[in-house]
Amino acid sequence: MASESRLYVFSQESKDHLRKFRLGTSRASTPNAVIYLIDKNTLEIKQDEEKTVYKSLEEIGDDLPDHSPRFVLLSYPLTLPSGRLSVPYVLLYYLPVTCNAELRMVYAGAKELMRNTAEVGKVIEIDSAEDLEELPSKLGAA
Repeated sequence: MASESRLYVFSQESKDHLRKFRLGTSRASTPNAVIYLIDKNTLEIKQDEEKTVYKSLEEIGDDLPDHSPRFVLLSYPLTLPSGRLSVPYVLLYYLPVTCNAELRMVYAGAKELMRNTAEVGKVIEIDSAEDLEELPSKLGAA
């Protein structure tokens, strides 16, 4: 962790946003997601500026780039087989098969730092927007 924390950076604004998002979505009744990227020049991990909060898996899939990795923080309410409502908070590690080796290394090196800073419970790796369709079953939906 020490080496990643020197290489990659979060602005205080990004850290505050991560905390606010996590706390604000813990009892949400609809899906909420934000996309984070790594600036290749500064190695700062920051929120994608295009859109603030996504409300459906389809919206996320539409905005994921074809050739560049991303981190997606997702709060996804679902009903468990027991009938209990659960709102898992997960990190989707989007790594398309078409991205170059340099970007793969940059994002792989930051994955644990992102996981720890965002305080997610689980990391799910996906390599295409179509993988989002299988997400509810991976999270344990009834």
